[in-house]
Amino acid sequence: MKELIQYMVQALVDSPDQVIVQEITTQQTLVLELSVAKEDIGKVIGKKGRTAQAMRTILSCASAKENKRTILEIVE
Repeated sequence: MKELIQYMVQALVDSPDQVIVQEITTQQTLVLELSVAKEDIGKVIGKKGRTAQAMRTILSCASAKENKRTILEIVE
């Protein structure tokens, strides 16, 4: 999951080297904390949050195979 988000976000931003994804794992939940450069945060969130919501949808579909819940948090 971490690699999937990192791949998608690096394609969106101007500074792909500053994309950091950290995993926090519990028994049934995987939390992914996404950190990008300050000037790229708007590109990751998107207009009215549509880009972020699309990434969350893709994550939930991918994590359904593993019977886990995945949460994407965008950290400034």
